[in-house]
Amino acid sequence: MQTLPPMSDANIADPQATDLRERFRKAKAARSAWETRWRDCFDYTLPLSSEQHGVGSSGRQGSHNQPGRRADTLFDGTAADAVDQLAASLLAQLTPPWSRWFAFQPGEEIAPDMQGEVASLLDRASARAQNHIDRSDFAVAAHQCYLDLVTAGTACLAVEEAELGAPSVLRFTAVPIQDVVLEEGPSGRLDVAFRQRRLSPQQLLARYPRAAAVVARLGKQSDGETRIGVLECVLPREGGGRSAAGYDFIALLEDDMDGAEADSLMQGGLLQGGLLERGRFQRSPFIAFRWIKAAGDVYGRSPVMKALPDIKTANKVVELVLKNASIAVTGIWQADDDGVLNPANVKLVPGAIIPKAVGSSGLTPLAAPGRFDISQLVLDDLRGRIRHALLVDRLGQVAAPKMSATEVLERAAEMARLLGAVFGRLQGEFLTPLIDRVVEILQRRGEIPDFALDGREVKLAYQSPLARVQSQADIQGILMWLEQIKALGPAADAVVDKTAVARWLGRTLGVPGEFLLEAGEQPADPQPPQQQQQQQQIGADPMAALAPMLQQAAPALQQMMEGAA
Repeated sequence: MQTLPPMSDANIADPQATDLRERFRKAKAARSAWETRWRDCFDYTLPLSSEQHGVGSSGRQGSHNQPGRRADTLFDGTAADAVDQLAASLLAQLTPPWSRWFAFQPGEEIAPDMQGEVASLLDRASARAQNHIDRSDFAVAAHQCYLDLVTAGTACLAVEEAELGAPSVLRFTAVPIQDVVLEEGPSGRLDVAFRQRRLSPQQLLARYPRAAAVVARLGKQSDGETRIGVLECVLPREGGGRSAAGYDFIALLEDDMDGAEADSLMQGGLLQGGLLERGRFQRSPFIAFRWIKAAGDVYGRSPVMKALPDIKTANKVVELVLKNASIAVTGIWQADDDGVLNPANVKLVPGAIIPKAVGSSGLTPLAAPGRFDISQLVLDDLRGRIRHALLVDRLGQVAAPKMSATEVLERAAEMARLLGAVFGRLQGEFLTPLIDRVVEILQRRGEIPDFALDGREVKLAYQSPLARVQSQADIQGILMWLEQIKALGPAADAVVDKTAVARWLGRTLGVPGEFLLEAGEQPADPQPPQQQQQQQQIGADPMAALAPMLQQAAPALQQMMEGAA
């Protein structure tokens, strides 16, 4: 982050802080329509998460210690298991840990004679960036974001610069969707972000040194239970978005605390307006992305939302099945009120002796009115639809132990068709801004050279398994064209630049640049002239080339024949 020059008292008392708080309240009020839907989705798929983040069925927004009740009334775990599998599949298909899933390639404005040299330098830069991502906590944070994405339809990842001496210069944090309020910026992306945080005095001082006066004001009240509300705001500057204008970052003390605490922290003249920090980013540190969205919506819609009616129905069916099983085990009983038998004292345990009056029927079982066998058919159908909606039957493990090459290609094509729209949105809202932010941090630290990742100078190529599946159609088209050209005869085959085709296939399949020779470049270890001459002789007349070899081996062969005789 580029910190702005020290601010004067006039700047500290800038009314922009009041305007930002009011804007945050309006955006949070507009988000309230989504919170009920998020609560249902978390309750049935990630119940412990919903209780932890304060969106459980009995917890209020923002309460991290409020107990929830949904975990006690959850009877079917099909949806929870499907969400885990879908999040794991997205991590493996989009951003696989410890595997190259992106690369920097020369752009269209790089001269052809410099393509090879530039490609080699960019390969090293992309390898350095991938190494820093792998050594950071990206895999953990990304998986948490995928869980929020699949469940709530919207997720947010914070990409920050780590402290000096850390294993990686990058630090990733999955921001819970309940703690962030989003708005669409001028570009149509979720560029405006408000993040609510509750920090201890030590955390506040470590993140915002200007808050030393606030921490000192608290004095002995800085115990383990003290939490100070902070509102972090990121807004694009005029002409912002992904342009050079960048983003403004403003951190404020929240003014919705208790009255005595607010008077102590904000009205004591320590930080007028509650301004903690102001800075500027070239790329937004908060990367918010959505699964799918409808026109006019700010937040995304998730596959769990689509399957929620089936999820609720399946949970109710399992509850009824368990109740019916309990009735089948213990039974329903009736007894005459004869003054001797007290049903409240009857215990149905082995070896129990139940008294009854002489001549009375005593305790008799009541026959069940019907059977509940149809429930299994209904439940199988519901669970199948839940797995289908959450793509478990498409992205999960292959059921058949042996699949032909055609079946594998068809499965890959179906996966690309199903996730085509989602993958396109994730590329635009998540992967590309993520790499932009990573490149910004690495260039500022001097880890990689300065270049513009704009497609003209340097372009970004995705090499994840899902991206390669989508490129399979292009590769198959080229190979089919080559087969047809070959069938037309030598005249048609002469128009094919096979060297250029080989380079294109290498770039499409993610082959490192040092493995490809550019036009006019010779191999590093050419064959000796004598070996080339022998190969030419073998191609022209194989028997003539074999004659000297047989002549040299003749004495040894003769000795072997004499020994055998």
